[in-house]
Amino acid sequence: MTTPSAQMSTTAHDRLPLASLLALAMAAFITILTEALPAGLLPQMAQGLAVSEAWVGQTVTIYAIGSLVAAIPLTAATQGLRRRPLLLAAIAGFVVANTVTTFSGSYALTMVARFLAGVSAGLVWALLAGYAARMVPEHQKGRAIAIAMVGTPLALSLGVPAGTFLGNLVGWRMCFGIMSALALVLMVWARIKLPDFAGQAAGKRLSLGHVLTVPGVRPVLFVVLAFVLAHNILYTYIAPFLASAGLGLRVDVVLLLFGVASIVGIWITGLRVDRWLRMLTLLSLTVFALAALLLGLAGGSSTVVLIGVVTWGLTFGGAPTLLQTALADTAGDAADMVQSMLVTVFNLAVAGGGMAGGLLVERLGPVSLPWALVALTLLALAVVWSARAHGFRPGHRLATA
Repeated sequence: MTTPSAQMSTTAHDRLPLASLLALAMAAFITILTEALPAGLLPQMAQGLAVSEAWVGQTVTIYAIGSLVAAIPLTAATQGLRRRPLLLAAIAGFVVANTVTTFSGSYALTMVARFLAGVSAGLVWALLAGYAARMVPEHQKGRAIAIAMVGTPLALSLGVPAGTFLGNLVGWRMCFGIMSALALVLMVWARIKLPDFAGQAAGKRLSLGHVLTVPGVRPVLFVVLAFVLAHNILYTYIAPFLASAGLGLRVDVVLLLFGVASIVGIWITGLRVDRWLRMLTLLSLTVFALAALLLGLAGGSSTVVLIGVVTWGLTFGGAPTLLQTALADTAGDAADMVQSMLVTVFNLAVAGGGMAGGLLVERLGPVSLPWALVALTLLALAVVWSARAHGFRPGHRLATA
């Protein structure tokens, strides 16, 4: 017989620490919005810094480079540090970088600030999934990671359009000032609500080479590379693709639909990731391939394109949770190190998607983009299917962890 006290204990045990997890979600929101905000403010920033819009566009590139070069070495160097002070230091980097951007009249100084913001982002991304997983029991790790990641689609679907609108009202500098203020609020929130965890003891720290040999790590990282590369090939050049389908004047609406679908995807994935990780990953990639196929066969039909975009958004929303949960299960105590590898692979895929998509648009036209997505997704599906023993194991993830 279950006593009332035992029932209360079980309920308390199963209750997610939402205030703490939402602090991590806000960190993800600030990270993504800081990166993407210049894309919506190009004309104003170009005028304010007295450079061309193309040069302002490089503020996004330098941010990605900062994340790319810093994630692995910085995570390796800080393995022994306590987690909360380290996360607070990374968030403080956004306060400094966005404050400098707010007042800078120099393009060179702004680029330095953006590089610093990218370095902070690399460390934040390496910490988030592991931090969320350590705050909950084993059977809730997937759901916790899903909540921590919800800031990403919110930033893309709501934050960037809102920042662009606000920039037109009060100026681009005020937008970055608001980002600094949000980061300061987050530092207070995190200091009060986030539990602190010890870093890894010296004897338990693993080298980069050792982590790469852990069974299952490389298949998951390959799927991350293939999926993010496929996603960015189309997302980066969504405007010319939509123009080819007669939706060139509705890019903002289409991206909003994509963002809302992504949020729904995170919600669905968060509910089931702990039970059906492998099945959901296979299903997500299959649906993504079908969405790309729809877009490739749309033939200029706006309705088919919209259905394809919404379906694509559903799969994109849940994919980070699925892949980061798979990595966390596979890496064990090396979760932060392997997450830093994910950050590096992710940014390589973002850069690669921009380059590969550009070549396809230039040589074959925007209608060729979905077919690249189909090919990459089929490769990812083959890897997930073959990684039954390690990486993407069948059954309840707790039974095989």
